Amino acid sequence: MDNQKLQRQLNAAKAHVEKMLPQEILDIFEKTIHEIGDSNTANGLSLGTKAPDFSLPDYTGRAITLSEETTKGAVVLIFYRGHWCPFCNLELQAYQRYMNDITSLNAQLIAVSPQTPEHSMSMQQKNELSFHVLSDLHNQIAEKYNLKFKLPEYAHEIYRSLGISLDTFNGDSAWELPVPATYVIDSEGIIRAGNAYADYKKRVEPADVLQVLRSL
Repeated sequence: MDNQKLQRQLNAAKAHVEKMLPQEILDIFEKTIHEIGDSNTANGLSLGTKAPDFSLPDYTGRAITLSEETTKGAVVLIFYRGHWCPFCNLELQAYQRYMNDITSLNAQLIAVSPQTPEHSMSMQQKNELSFHVLSDLHNQIAEKYNLKFKLPEYAHEIYRSLGISLDTFNGDSAWELPVPATYVIDSEGIIRAGNAYADYKKRVEPADVLQVLRSL
């Protein structure tokens, strides 16, 4: 099995973005990444930690509660930035391709972003996702998972110029996002594996998640 397939796709997307955008914009993106990484304010939770429980709505308004889902088996929990992020789309598409493997291991996947339910619906339908895609308005759950950060003001206009107005996508004026993260949570609600990346161009490989699920 190709254990680095997703990262190669992400690298190709990175190369495409670098061809399309001016260097000054790319430099600002990298500056925000380094500032987040250096701040140590959004580096996720440690392995062995009890996963904070939550109840969040899907795009239909139906609430999904983590503790109820873990009673059925392990949960793969993904925090992503939004459907405007090409790297997030590639990540969720990759996990969709592995859904039969995930469910065969008595596990399921939940994806969470700060987008409004309307934009979560766009993400789900555009990528034909069969798993839960939930709205964490105001990043309240991302904060519990130590993932929330505020996008620096100097980057706001750059994002807007690219059609990424976070106040529209997220339904508030905070300009806050989660650091992308993936956790494997066992049936007892304990985080058994996971990573959070300040660099949004990196994600956890589905093949690595499957290996953890097989070990539970």
